[in-house]
Amino acid sequence: MAYDYAFVHLKFTIPLAGILTLISYPLLTRRHWYQTAILIAIAVVSTIPWDSYLIRHDVWTYPPDAIIGPTFWSIPAEELFFFVIQTYNTSLLYQLLNKPLLHAEYLLSPSWIAAGLHRVIQVVILDLALVGFLMVSNGGPGTYMGMILCWVCPFALLTWSLGGLFMITLPWTSTVIPIVLPTLYLWIVDEMALGRGTWAIESETKLGVTVWGSLEVEEAVFFLATNVLIVLGLGAIDNALAIADAFPDAFESAPECPSPTTLIQALLMPWSEERKGRIRGVQEAVERLCRKSRSFYLASSTFTGRLRIDLVLLYSYCRMADDLIDEPPEGLDTSAWIDRLTGHLDLVYKPRKDTTPTLQADMVRAYIDSEFPASARSALSLLPTSLLPPEPLYLLLEGFKTDSKFRPIEKGDYFPIANEDHLREYASQVAGTVGELCLSLISHHSSVRLDPAHIGQVAAAARRMGIALQFVNIARDIAVDAVLGRVYLPTTWLADEGLTPAQLVETITKEPASDKAQNVKQERLRIMEKLRRKLLGEAFAIYVESRPAMNWLPDESRRPMIVAVESYMEIGRVLLERNDPSFEVVMGRPSRATVPKPRRLKVALRALLEA
Repeated sequence: MAYDYAFVHLKFTIPLAGILTLISYPLLTRRHWYQTAILIAIAVVSTIPWDSYLIRHDVWTYPPDAIIGPTFWSIPAEELFFFVIQTYNTSLLYQLLNKPLLHAEYLLSPSWIAAGLHRVIQVVILDLALVGFLMVSNGGPGTYMGMILCWVCPFALLTWSLGGLFMITLPWTSTVIPIVLPTLYLWIVDEMALGRGTWAIESETKLGVTVWGSLEVEEAVFFLATNVLIVLGLGAIDNALAIADAFPDAFESAPECPSPTTLIQALLMPWSEERKGRIRGVQEAVERLCRKSRSFYLASSTFTGRLRIDLVLLYSYCRMADDLIDEPPEGLDTSAWIDRLTGHLDLVYKPRKDTTPTLQADMVRAYIDSEFPASARSALSLLPTSLLPPEPLYLLLEGFKTDSKFRPIEKGDYFPIANEDHLREYASQVAGTVGELCLSLISHHSSVRLDPAHIGQVAAAARRMGIALQFVNIARDIAVDAVLGRVYLPTTWLADEGLTPAQLVETITKEPASDKAQNVKQERLRIMEKLRRKLLGEAFAIYVESRPAMNWLPDESRRPMIVAVESYMEIGRVLLERNDPSFEVVMGRPSRATVPKPRRLKVALRALLEA
């Protein structure tokens, strides 16, 4: 009995697995572990017959003094463990790099080039399979390489055919890196093992070419090919999961761990123009979030499945409506767009009694197409209204009406946020409602229902937390809003400091003409910073009060929701850390406080660990 092969695991594969597990544990969900388990099972079952054949036919061997002893079908226990640990490590790396992505947005191939590349690679795989067959048939030095190709290519062709187009659309960092890094690592491990004689390839069956040192070209191809198979397998599963998540019309439910039958049905689902349109709408929603709210998009990656898609679609609707109010397309004022948004909700939630569901859907679609610009249509069409109560959406529009009441100075200025009560009412309408809507989606999609005894408290806390987040948003965007002629700081707060809303707008938007005016501006900026901190103090007080109720959320949604809240509250912390007023306007564009990406990731990780 010897331990050379076992030491390979103890020194190299197991420590790597431990590191990846520690990093992955707070980030990955049951779905990710389910995928990994599927891949490990497939890897073990598909590799055992092939590996056993090679050993029994003396293609490669293990010296008796290098292995512990127990075997299965002539395969040493250490080798069987290698099937598991390699698949595990590569799978975790792939999932970590894919975690930020919303896979549903990658379901449509971007161009004919991608389709052509997909077919070319299919042909290449078939050619390699033929080469492998010829090498095995001829025997001799090409036997081992031929056996690798004959074993790998059928699995590669199957998984590439099922998920290749999807994988082409993914960022290369989420597909190439999970192949390259594990392969390089295993090449180094294999080179040392071959050099030590832990395992050996019979000279009669190998080409005799080394990549470097003792690393035989066959071994290099083997580890590259197996990591490719793992990533292709995960890609095919992710493709199926994304389809099941994205299309409630085809899959009534999308469980966190769907059955293999469901995955196969998803991969074989026929595509219609309507379904392609839905994916284009999801793509537009993600693009809108990436432009308008990087913090929320990052936080959304901690959600999974259909819940994540619906949250993205909800937030996209809110941002779209906000854009129509803040920057109305030419020809209509903000009140007209609010009327049209209200008309859309009326059609959805107040249908005529004599209309069928199909006719109702056609009427809503026709209204959207005729009354809204193309950039807004997908956000309206894909809003998951069947899962959302109407009252918060109507209240959201009431908040937008407040936005429309602001009048610029040249038109007889009017600032509707007269006092703190008005501020809280406005924040409740535009953000407290969003918290309530998010809770509705969480309640629908969670496999564990919220305790009825806590529903009221959680709903109230969701609304209150929305107010806190809106206060942070207002505190950050004082300069942004001033450029639009809006001041959300209560007029009474400003009056207590000897300022008016009009003076605040003037301070932000106009350059001082003299030293005296510059001194006045600096004093006003100091006052504005003081009021910003006062508003942030209110925000954090509400946050502290509401935060404990989040612990009653189901586990699968509690941790992601805490990440979303903490990511946004971190903006407030960044503002409080600044020692000088920051209300710069450069080239007509006001600056906004942002949280650096490494810090956002740190906040998200801390929230996941503490939740």
